[in-house]
Amino acid sequence: MSELIIWTLDWVPEGPRGFVRDLRLRWACEEANLKYKIATVAFDDRETNHLGHQPFGQVPFLQDGALEIFESGACLLHLARKSVQLMPPDQVGEAQTTQWVIAALNSIEMVSVPWWFLDMTGAKENGLTDWMESRLSHIERVLTEREWLAADRFTVADLLMADVLRIPKVRSLGNRPATESYVTRVTARPAFKKAYAEQLAHFAAADAGRA
Repeated sequence: MSELIIWTLDWVPEGPRGFVRDLRLRWACEEANLKYKIATVAFDDRETNHLGHQPFGQVPFLQDGALEIFESGACLLHLARKSVQLMPPDQVGEAQTTQWVIAALNSIEMVSVPWWFLDMTGAKENGLTDWMESRLSHIERVLTEREWLAADRFTVADLLMADVLRIPKVRSLGNRPATESYVTRVTARPAFKKAYAEQLAHFAAADAGRA
């Protein structure tokens, strides 16, 4: 089996730590017991210093031998196909898992990220709030009816959806007990805790060099 390398930034400020999206890939590898290494690109000039690997100057990107993949969702689907821990091997289970991975990115995160950004900038009117509340109400209804999104068990779809929904600003918007229970349950998994702690340690270790 070829070596997996997850690329992330060498350092970020304290605010984004624990939320940089290489965490998703680390978490998936931990769930599936896939061995991986971490490699870095410099935080300084980060929007241009690795365009040969990631055309938008973002992280993470993944190397699997000679194969290179960018976008966290695409990387997760690639990793999921390596392990039944992340994706069922049957056609129906794979289709259900894939559709919820796409839903996390396109139906929830596509709204939550710009909504959060407008809120963070202190905009007097956030025109995305109604849309955001609608999407969160829909996922609340789904999570009231089931424990897991696909195949009646944990999959990479739950990993991604929980990561999208665990943002503090998102969690604090409205009263959504099923969603809160879901996020708490999924992020209590040992694989998440390990990946989260190691990402924090990775960025903290670089602090001394920037002092």
